[in-house]
Amino acid sequence: MIEVDAMSEGPDGADHPGRSDGADRSHPPSDSQHNTITGGVFFHAVIQGRDISVVLPPRITPALAGLPPRSSVFTGREEEVRGLLATLAPDWKGRRAVLVSALAGMAGVGKTELVLQSAARAVKETGWFPGGVLFVDMFGYDPDRCLSAEQALDGLLRALGMPGDHIPTGAQDRSRLYRSVLAAFAEQGRRILVVIDNVSSAEQARPLLPGDESTATLITSRHTLDIDARLHDLDILDPDASVRLLRETVEFRREGDTRVRDAPEHAATIARLCAGLPLALSVAAGLLVAAPTRPLEDLADKLQAAHTRLKELGGPAGEDFPVRAAFELSYRQLTEDQRRVFRLLPLNPGPDLSTEAAAQLAGADQETTDKLLQYLARAHLIEPGRSWGRWRLHDLMRLYADERGQADAVADGRDRASSRLLTHYVMSSDRAVARLRDLAPDTTDRFANAQQAAAWLEEERANLISATLAATASDRPLPGVVLSLSLGWFLASKRAFGELLLVSVAAMLPCQLHGLPRELEAPVLNLVGIAMREARRFDESVAVHRRAALFQREMGNRSGQAEASVNLGLALREAGQSLEAAAAHTEAIAIYEELGDDSGKASSLTGLGLALAEAGRAREAVEAHSGAVAIFAELADARGEAGALNNLGIALRALERLDRAGEAYGRAVRIYHELADAFGESTALRNLSTCYADTGQLDLAIDASARSAAICRETGDRERTADALADVGTLLTQARRTEEAVDTLTQALAQYRDLGHRRGQAVASTHLGLALQGEYRFDEAARHHTEAADIFAALEDHHGRATALNNLAVALRWAKRFDEAARVGAEAAALFRTTGDAAGERTARGNRRDALNKRRRPWRWRGRRR
Repeated sequence: MIEVDAMSEGPDGADHPGRSDGADRSHPPSDSQHNTITGGVFFHAVIQGRDISVVLPPRITPALAGLPPRSSVFTGREEEVRGLLATLAPDWKGRRAVLVSALAGMAGVGKTELVLQSAARAVKETGWFPGGVLFVDMFGYDPDRCLSAEQALDGLLRALGMPGDHIPTGAQDRSRLYRSVLAAFAEQGRRILVVIDNVSSAEQARPLLPGDESTATLITSRHTLDIDARLHDLDILDPDASVRLLRETVEFRREGDTRVRDAPEHAATIARLCAGLPLALSVAAGLLVAAPTRPLEDLADKLQAAHTRLKELGGPAGEDFPVRAAFELSYRQLTEDQRRVFRLLPLNPGPDLSTEAAAQLAGADQETTDKLLQYLARAHLIEPGRSWGRWRLHDLMRLYADERGQADAVADGRDRASSRLLTHYVMSSDRAVARLRDLAPDTTDRFANAQQAAAWLEEERANLISATLAATASDRPLPGVVLSLSLGWFLASKRAFGELLLVSVAAMLPCQLHGLPRELEAPVLNLVGIAMREARRFDESVAVHRRAALFQREMGNRSGQAEASVNLGLALREAGQSLEAAAAHTEAIAIYEELGDDSGKASSLTGLGLALAEAGRAREAVEAHSGAVAIFAELADARGEAGALNNLGIALRALERLDRAGEAYGRAVRIYHELADAFGESTALRNLSTCYADTGQLDLAIDASARSAAICRETGDRERTADALADVGTLLTQARRTEEAVDTLTQALAQYRDLGHRRGQAVASTHLGLALQGEYRFDEAARHHTEAADIFAALEDHHGRATALNNLAVALRWAKRFDEAARVGAEAAALFRTTGDAAGERTARGNRRDALNKRRRPWRWRGRRR
């Protein structure tokens, strides 16, 4: 939201009260305007004018310097770096830029390091990427931590400065928003480099690829990906480069250390046993640095022996033996406490973990644990996570640590460690959600305020989801079920319904299989039902909520029964069972009255009103919504009041009480605007627009829809933007402002096409065709009506296709294509007949008859030409 404060000076130069304390008083008054705003991508309106102080939303600095640390020693890859840099250069002298480069090679071959070095050089030295660089590790080869495109896009959008509540659900919608933001940066001359690391498949990478003609992307994978990219295959280092990497690393870290130079044969042996893999060579160099008196011959001998032992233990031949041998030797340098923590770290099921969580695993205090983790990081056995105080294991190192951990499970108390970590997640999630719901005490709680609680839940979100799934699938699922309840509430509040469905269904299964208490199963079922309703699985949602309501009734939990009845009513209405929905809401209202819960009663009245309106009982719906408005107003629940007013307007409009409906919509718009609720405001504006249109106030209707479109555009909601633009275009056509209508509907159609929204595309094409007819552009109109008819056919919408064909027949007749018009009119009439639309059939037959008449009698143009 943008706040605008008046600001002026009196004749004595004193500041008036309208000026903020932080205003700059160092410059004298001037008649010139100084309201230039630069250097950012804005998704809000910007107001400029004389004597206006514009206060933008809190500045969000995009995290566009997010490359992980690079190695100080990098050698043997200069040719590969030049090749990658050549692909990153922008268009130059007619040369076409390569927008996507995919680097493939075996595990540990140094793909990530090569990309990081090349990206850093491109950003710092060339000036090609003034916008900075985005980096994401997809964990593609670790089935327990592999990021979906949807999860990765969430993190990338947040790195780009997009607020969490503006990020849509679903990979497709997130991908569209992500591409739009990257394109916006590029258009402002802030070209960004995107680095997508550790991808396992083209499907995992494709939604993350930018869509503009400027943003460049580097991808690493162990596979050659089937995507539209310049492909690069990275091989192992040759023997000379391997020895050079070993030598330069040791000499860089220990000045004057000449052991590698002095023992070239043993250095060559170490390089050979490391198989030319930079990862293994780095670990081997670290071992030498840690023991400055150790001869290379000793290390070479130990590597050879370890390699033989690992072969006897088994493993994938020819890939990771040298790496595991290096891991083994590095592991042997640790103290027992360091080894134990290292072995326990893979028990965390998520992508990384905090020092706090690692301390729970170790059963030690955080200070001691932090020192152990710091050493492991210096030994290159773990890596810093995405923020300070978080840690991660590389894919291969994680497998090795888990292998060691299973071998020492009893000595480490592995089961107890896992239980401690899960308990930590359960209890912390419970307290965080309690704080967010204002249920936690103000003093003794671990979270000082709601902001801390929300930040912790967001930071641990991936871990909490993984922990829930792992625990509910175990033979002791109770903690996982408990965790699903607090986590589920948080995910529902974030409208992360896909994740909510995953977590809640995982918790529901052990409730049924293990006979867990119904006090747990009933709220789990509630979460499942909500998630299924949002996934449009309405019949399943109804069945689940019926079961939850039954359990609550059998337990005598009246509050739980009322909540279950409300959710059942919402699901029934979506399933088309309006009267049954009304009955469920009526039952909930009675219980809330019994409990004296006015807020619950108001929410139930809202649900009842919606169900009654669906059932065609608009008068009763008005009564129910009016009751909800009154209660919400008395409770000072502005958001609830605005929603109830919006629903009241819908019911009043159905009764053709348009003045009262417009008043209700207007009040809802004002409240939503005061609450800075963009979604609610845009919805109420669209409803207000339809009310104005019904009363013939087309200019007001157009203005309301245009305001709705602007809000949706600012929030990055492209589908709702397209809907609002389509409304504006249709209204402009009705107002006979056809030139503006054509332009607006063309924008809407382009949005729908880009979104892949087929029905929206068909409707927009229909209205664009009608607008073009108003501009006497009949051949163009015919093309759009044809497009609409084809899409409706693909959607098996026979009535929609009949309507589109009828419009096509009219356009063809005015274009003097009488034979085609007659044929299309006949097809439209036949389709209308199959759908039972007698009026539509008569209209189509009339159009066919007019076309035949025009064919027999030459048709003269009597209008203006364009």
